[in-house]
Amino acid sequence: MTDGFPGAAGPSGTRSLRPLGGVLTAVAVSQTGTRISVVALPWFVLVTTGSATRTGLVAFCEMTPYVVVKALTGPLVDRIGPRTVSWTADLASAAAAAAVPLLHALDLLSFPLLLALVALIGAARGPGDLAKEVMVPEAAERGRVPLERATGLSGVTERLASTVGLAAGGALVALLGPLTALTANAGCFALGSVIIGLSLPRGMGRATASPSQAGAPEPSYWRRFAAGFTFLRGDLLLLTIAFMVAVTNLLDAAFNSVLVPVWADESGNGPGAIGLLGSVQGIAAVAGSLIAAAYAHRLRRRLVFFTGFLLAGAPRFLILAHDAPMGAVLAVFALSGFGAGFLNPVLGAVLFERIPRRMLGRVKALTTSLAWAGMPLGGLIAGAAVASVGLVPVLLGGGVVYFLTTNLAGLRPEWRQMDRAGERGAGEPRSGKSRSPARPPTRRDC
Repeated sequence: MTDGFPGAAGPSGTRSLRPLGGVLTAVAVSQTGTRISVVALPWFVLVTTGSATRTGLVAFCEMTPYVVVKALTGPLVDRIGPRTVSWTADLASAAAAAAVPLLHALDLLSFPLLLALVALIGAARGPGDLAKEVMVPEAAERGRVPLERATGLSGVTERLASTVGLAAGGALVALLGPLTALTANAGCFALGSVIIGLSLPRGMGRATASPSQAGAPEPSYWRRFAAGFTFLRGDLLLLTIAFMVAVTNLLDAAFNSVLVPVWADESGNGPGAIGLLGSVQGIAAVAGSLIAAAYAHRLRRRLVFFTGFLLAGAPRFLILAHDAPMGAVLAVFALSGFGAGFLNPVLGAVLFERIPRRMLGRVKALTTSLAWAGMPLGGLIAGAAVASVGLVPVLLGGGVVYFLTTNLAGLRPEWRQMDRAGERGAGEPRSGKSRSPARPPTRRDC
């Protein structure tokens, strides 16, 4: 691989799993905190204001800075190095998250100030998440772990953290209140910063540079940004993935930040049901991710990808739209989680193998931010829609749009590039209409 890191297998050329373990541990801790907040923050706003619209506005104010700052941080991650960006961003997230319960306890937390703190959390989370994602392929090389297995393990870690975080969030909110849960969120971010800063091997997560830059002045921030944008614009598969996932992420954001809390409130199930549904879905997603980590490199990518979306998407919306017993709801969420567990390992492998390592930060940031562009609007649109027409019509409409998006997008020819060379038909091109630069021959977070 031409863009590999020097000494990728360690200073003595031996295999070391410590780098991958360190990155995945940091991901697990920070994702656990984030998922605790997914339960605690909407419930805090909903019970203190009684407004689904304000609940959606809080989600908007967190996700908009997340997406924008993440998109703009890519060149800095490439230049400064993901390790420094990760621990610094997590520390900033911890400080902003801790300020919410502290100011509320002092009776100083107005709604506009809450929106500002939530925006700061989102702005810090974006670079922190990006930096950890960028370190996965380097950690995989150092441990000589196949890339699809590494992304699969990353998916397992995220799903397991989501399961634990949602369960912990539901339990903390139900037993001790949402502000205690938000305090735990701040603690998780602080711990993630410590893990990245102290536990990774020396020399890992440093800035990368192109060989052509040797002896020449460092390109400016905007030149780096423009280079990443040009690369992404020329890769039709990455663009198609990003646009499709942008729609599904918008629907997922609406579902998680507004529709599920409102359903839990209107049905009388309470915040414990949010944690229970998230835990069941997360456990099933862990199972799916484990299978993907073990076997995804042997399976046909397109088949796995679209089957996963078929299970993960519309059924969740449709089951909540009907007055189904909790057992049926849990079964559908388990099936949804299992399908979702296969998505990120496939997406991660495709992105990492198509993007040159020296450009990984900026192109990954742009791709992910484009895919997440609709998420800030998800809660805002859902809150306004529920206030206007009620919960059930919004759930039904969301399920239909999810199904059509994932199925119609699959008809485009660019998806053939997702499969490995040996899986394509004899007459199918290796790169379709893509105009992207040459890539290494081998190798949902979008």
